[in-house]
Amino acid sequence: MPDMQQILNFVISIGIPVVVLLSFILANAMYLQLMERKVLAHMQSRLGPMRTGWHGLLQPVADAVKFMFKEDIIPAKADKWVFSLAPLIFLVMAFGAFVAIPFGPADSDTVIFGRTVHLWVANLNIGVLYIVALAGVGTYGVIMAGWASNNKYSLMGGFRSAAQMISYEIPMAFAIVTVALMAGSLNLTEIVNAQSQKWFIIVFPVGPVAFFLYLIAGVAETNRAPFDLPEAESELVAGYFTEYSGIRFGIFYMAEYMNMMIVSLLASIMFLGGWMPVQIFPQWLGGIAPISWINTALAAIPPTLWLLAKLYFFIFFYMWIRATLPRYRYDQLMTIAWKILLPISLGTLLVAAFMKQAGWM
Repeated sequence: MPDMQQILNFVISIGIPVVVLLSFILANAMYLQLMERKVLAHMQSRLGPMRTGWHGLLQPVADAVKFMFKEDIIPAKADKWVFSLAPLIFLVMAFGAFVAIPFGPADSDTVIFGRTVHLWVANLNIGVLYIVALAGVGTYGVIMAGWASNNKYSLMGGFRSAAQMISYEIPMAFAIVTVALMAGSLNLTEIVNAQSQKWFIIVFPVGPVAFFLYLIAGVAETNRAPFDLPEAESELVAGYFTEYSGIRFGIFYMAEYMNMMIVSLLASIMFLGGWMPVQIFPQWLGGIAPISWINTALAAIPPTLWLLAKLYFFIFFYMWIRATLPRYRYDQLMTIAWKILLPISLGTLLVAAFMKQAGWM
């Protein structure tokens, strides 16, 4: 039987990171919606939400209250248990993926009540594999939502989403395996440490190609424009969550932004050095002595802030392409996955394996 001291140690070392992580996820999932509405509005010469709070800052709170108090309608002919379970599966898988993501190095640990609290919940040796596996399980929530609604638009949206996620998971997985080969590990902390001298995005020729593949596949995996075919409003009303309302609709809406955060955090960790600071003319380029003070100043910024800055850069990229690119046809979507990205990703993986075996990286 564990004594009281051991229980207290466990609560502090695990409970505090979990509470902080949940607060961070929920706050971001709410306010990224406001950020997107503001970004799209300014790109279209509008102002966006302005009425609720100063410059609309309380709009996400108002939306959350509205979702909680709207009537939760279940269609009469729907499979009620599956209909209710689907959004929870989608949400839990998104939450679970954050558990394996480190938000800083080991030397950034915080001491609370005399006990060390890490900047991660679980530092898994197979962290990348764990996140990819949860993303695959999340597909079941989408399929269940489409099938259980007993609606043709929902069913078509569910089928589209399942086919799209499965198709783009393959090139994304090859891009991730390429990074794992370069780092020699599936542990996300070790992947960041392997980029201490040079970020993987500039390891030629495989780094830029793997990053490009991951970026495109990531946008498709999260069902975002221009790959938002599963919920194309001009064809399918709202896709797999057409019949959802109230808090269940809000769960799907929130989980979409959580998945965007996961893809963006992985891109930052695997290709942009994670919490490593930006360096101007770094040492591997020879360095320039007169501006070395700039690099020193950049290195003084807390590591977690660098990771968050890269996260929000990718989130902004998501919003930018939504405002810029038109939606693809479904046949074009599948053609890109199977005829373009898959051969390139497989070739990139083989080249990376050859370079690793030859000792060139």
